[in-house]
Amino acid sequence: MKLLAARDAAITLALGFCAFIVPRARGAPAVPRECVVLVHGLGRTSLSMKRVQWTLESAGYKVVNASYPSRRYSVERLSEDYLAKTVAAIPAATPKVHFVTHSLGGILVREYLSHHAITNLGRVVMLAPPNHGSRLADTLKRTAAGRWIMGPAGCELGTTAHDAPQRFGLVNFQLGIIAGDRSLNPLFSRALQTPNDGKVSVESAKAAGMADFTVVHSSHTWMACRAETLRQVLAFLRGGHFGTVRLGGA
Repeated sequence: MKLLAARDAAITLALGFCAFIVPRARGAPAVPRECVVLVHGLGRTSLSMKRVQWTLESAGYKVVNASYPSRRYSVERLSEDYLAKTVAAIPAATPKVHFVTHSLGGILVREYLSHHAITNLGRVVMLAPPNHGSRLADTLKRTAAGRWIMGPAGCELGTTAHDAPQRFGLVNFQLGIIAGDRSLNPLFSRALQTPNDGKVSVESAKAAGMADFTVVHSSHTWMACRAETLRQVLAFLRGGHFGTVRLGGA
């Protein structure tokens, strides 16, 4: 078995080396692809959006999936110091720039779009965004331990008039929102009271001016990994509304 594994590794290495040194055939330049920027949630990294990335790449999109220090800075600073730089690095020839976000990532995109115009902006899909804040954030930030866990940006995700979600008005871009209604934490669900995903209620995920809204049977943490979520993301990016799309195909 070890010999077989070594052989396979050697073949893989050789093929990769050949691909590197053999000149590519000249032909018509590649047509620029639509780009999707993935923005993960609080306390996560780009790894949490990997399945979304693979699904979108298989569907023909160019995907930018970068990590950012979600627990270190405020919403405004994360938007300006990290998201803005990510968007600025996208080639100008890109036909459309879409966004797919999870949780806090949706608030960062709303913060960014409230100060910046993207002439080739496509569609935005938000997974479990606290668009009206989360009562769980209200509870956690009352203690030092809770504030440490959430960091500056997480502490801005409450429901008061001073919190980040309340700064935004009517959505003026094509927005589709996917909420979850399953929880892995009964204590958190009790704090939220109404149907929720364990961290954000279904009602709080909604935003005035959104183009479409749907609910999947998923918890907050695992929403970006669910096949149904991925189908709905593809449907909205392609057509501007949720529906049924076969993964791995049209």
